[in-house]
Amino acid sequence: MTTPETTGSHIMAFDIGGSKTHAVRTVDGEVVAEAVVGSANVSSVGDDEAGHQLDLAIERLGGPGEVRAACAGAAGVDTPDTVRRLHDLIADRLPCARVRIVHDSQLILAAAGLENGIALISGTGSVAWGRNGSRSVRAGGWGYLLGDEGSGYWVAREAVRRTLALADDGQPYGELGQLLAADCGLPDATELLNHFYTQTNRRYWAGRARVVFELANAGDPASRSIVDDAARALAALTGLVARRLDISGPVVLAGGLAVHQPLLADAVGTELAHLGLGEMRVLAVDPVRGAVALATQLLAECGHPTTTAAAHDQ
Repeated sequence: MTTPETTGSHIMAFDIGGSKTHAVRTVDGEVVAEAVVGSANVSSVGDDEAGHQLDLAIERLGGPGEVRAACAGAAGVDTPDTVRRLHDLIADRLPCARVRIVHDSQLILAAAGLENGIALISGTGSVAWGRNGSRSVRAGGWGYLLGDEGSGYWVAREAVRRTLALADDGQPYGELGQLLAADCGLPDATELLNHFYTQTNRRYWAGRARVVFELANAGDPASRSIVDDAARALAALTGLVARRLDISGPVVLAGGLAVHQPLLADAVGTELAHLGLGEMRVLAVDPVRGAVALATQLLAECGHPTTTAAAHDQ
């Protein structure tokens, strides 16, 4: 861990996902410490565990001293109650800082240096969020039980579903089903149904999406069909936001699946073009940089970056 300097404007920023928290400390805009800990998502791990992970992150970033502003972007902060709970956990640990809590989708435009546009995230889950002037709109992000179309979890679940559908039709399981079963450590695809219901970890299945993309890149029609359907679903989310905000872009693509699977990014770009939407770019920096930008705005609103006021903004 790098020891922060004792002068300058200190900021802490947090990108809180379902499985990990990426945190950085900056001084006058320069990153001086960085940490990755477990998830501090109050919706999925509860307040006690979230607080524990925040303690670890803040300790690894050099402690709370001199931090004057903090921003956390978190998945699952969809209600005033979840915003308040996360806000209070951070504010209690950074007593001299102003604190801002946003949904993690809002970090993307800020990280890309954009005021207006649409952020499209495809990772373990999926969501689109956009801003046009004073208006903002979100679509998707309902979670794996109700939506998350085009996400890593959705891609793997589709592979299982389509494999089982082949069996229902009396057809062989196919290469996709067999390789997916092998990736899960199963003897053959006949075990996929039971394994899916006994292995309920979303991150586990999102990781299996890799098999679909490997086969799609090799020309497997069944796998390519899943990728194309994922791209259409993600583009549809983007289209909803674009229509409601009356904008055509730019669209910033983010999330582990979108960033690390060029085939998906290309397919999304094609679908966006079909919808008449404009420029698409893949986020080139970590989303936590958006939390840094939003926390920096808080400092500017204070009027004096080094003030010790303990006010907190949601």
